[in-house]
Amino acid sequence: MNITIEPILASDAEEIIDIFNYYTEHTFAAYTEQPISYDMFEPFFHSSRGYPALTARDDSDTVVGFGMLRPFSAIPAFCRTAELTCFLRHGYTGKGIGSTLLENLEDRGREMGISSILASICSLNEESIGFHLRKGFRECGCFRGIGTKKGVTFDVMYFQKMI
Repeated sequence: MNITIEPILASDAEEIIDIFNYYTEHTFAAYTEQPISYDMFEPFFHSSRGYPALTARDDSDTVVGFGMLRPFSAIPAFCRTAELTCFLRHGYTGKGIGSTLLENLEDRGREMGISSILASICSLNEESIGFHLRKGFRECGCFRGIGTKKGVTFDVMYFQKMI
């Protein structure tokens, strides 16, 4: 399978929201409890304005994943730090797509002066934790018991990678 990495377009809205909503409904990877509507794409995507925001597409031009960097803080002292969001279509993990997206986001982040990427991960999301550790992220903090979804309380773990 060939994967093409391209900037997110407004026409990708439904596919991106569908990918995100899978994780909302079936996992703890997305913190939201209810699916978000297609109308929420603009505010969802807006958080990454001016930062890299990419899709991964397969041979049939289907969006099989997306990733974006967004500012960690609006305070200028933190302008070299970005937060990462990355989700793959269900059934497409373990195929190198997440690695390809991350590498492209890192390259584009470096080009704009980003030197540190943070990832916020639910403590119950062992697959994501493992992925980030394998990709050079290091655990740098944990907020205990601050999240609750579907009646289950979880920790929020922060990981950091210097690029």
